[in-house]
Amino acid sequence: MNQHLLIAEFLATPWALMPERLNAVTAVMARWSKNVAASADVLARIDADRTVRQARRQSSVSNSGGGIAVLLLYGIVTQRGNMVDDVSGPGSTSTQQFTASLRQALADESVSQILIDIDSPGGSVYGVAELADEIASARGQKPVIAIANSLAASAAYWIGCAASEFYVTPGGEVGSIGVWQAHQDYSKAMDEAGVKTTLISAGKFKVEGNPYTPLDEEAQAFMQSRVDDYYGAFTNAVARGRGVPIAQVREGMGQGRVLGADAALTHQMVDGVATLDDVINKMRRTAKAPAKPPVSRLAQARHALALL
Repeated sequence: MNQHLLIAEFLATPWALMPERLNAVTAVMARWSKNVAASADVLARIDADRTVRQARRQSSVSNSGGGIAVLLLYGIVTQRGNMVDDVSGPGSTSTQQFTASLRQALADESVSQILIDIDSPGGSVYGVAELADEIASARGQKPVIAIANSLAASAAYWIGCAASEFYVTPGGEVGSIGVWQAHQDYSKAMDEAGVKTTLISAGKFKVEGNPYTPLDEEAQAFMQSRVDDYYGAFTNAVARGRGVPIAQVREGMGQGRVLGADAALTHQMVDGVATLDDVINKMRRTAKAPAKPPVSRLAQARHALALL
């Protein structure tokens, strides 16, 4: 596929992601489309980041236990598969795979509480609302605690807000409540290169927003309506999860910016500022003792006879 068309299609997806992070992803996609291998420095950074991620995953395994299941939500959020691990940074998380892990923890009788460890700049809006609904529903079965350790931005904040309680580490950040998409117009560059593209299509709006022509007002209005719809769903979910009016979400809470721990707490975006260890220790202190199995009447009678 043409490099420009590939990137334009990628950008046309509505994103609940910090824009600077998407720039890194599009740079990698451009390299993929040209079949250009990553430089030795880039590969070294990717390997180093992969080692860090593996160490964090091993640490989470050691923190699990005692009735607590620790689920990791690291990196760029996508719906299917870990699609962007070829990027320096914290990797990616699939909402489908995360949902499967959540359901497994809910079904595990040895798990009494679930902790979501988040370090993510957000991601695609696809699958996020569904995962947030799964977490909100899970709260009716077991406590679900989330912590921004150290970043829960955009789609990741949307997901974290669905938990029973939400914390942020002292040096962490949360927020970036918003949705965006982009359109790139390559028409002038292609004219200068002597390239003219003719699109053959059926359906009035089938090629609307393509990168070979300027974006007209009607197409831009439609793109804006898509962004507005997802923003409405995002802010409604935050208002419901945080128990605040939707106006407080839209007019406060950073208005698209990420906020540090203290500011986030002031704006009621989290329930507290704590380290991961602090949250785990709190969960262990409040853990309910496993219920004792009911004693049958026959066993009660035998016990009574034994006392005679």
